[in-house]
Amino acid sequence: MKTSQESRITVEALSPAELESRGVLSWPIWEKEVSRFDWTYDSQEQCYFLAGRVTVETDRGSVSFGEGDFVTFEKGLSCVWDVSEAVRKHYRFA
Repeated sequence: MKTSQESRITVEALSPAELESRGVLSWPIWEKEVSRFDWTYDSQEQCYFLAGRVTVETDRGSVSFGEGDFVTFEKGLSCVWDVSEAVRKHYRFA
């Protein structure tokens, strides 16, 4: 597991069995073209990247992730998304 506590983002590699047990593949899908934008999380988000590449920048550093990564963003996090390859991901807000 790659974790960046300073940036309040956790990146994990989950097995197919773990994805199934969490019901991840039944979550809604979000897609975004190559872009750069500000974002603030009003609640925790968990997501599983089906495609794409992103670097998320916070006031405490940056974290990069993409296809095959399971990412958790903490509630209250303010950041900048830098999408370098179009994203397709399953997501869930807690």
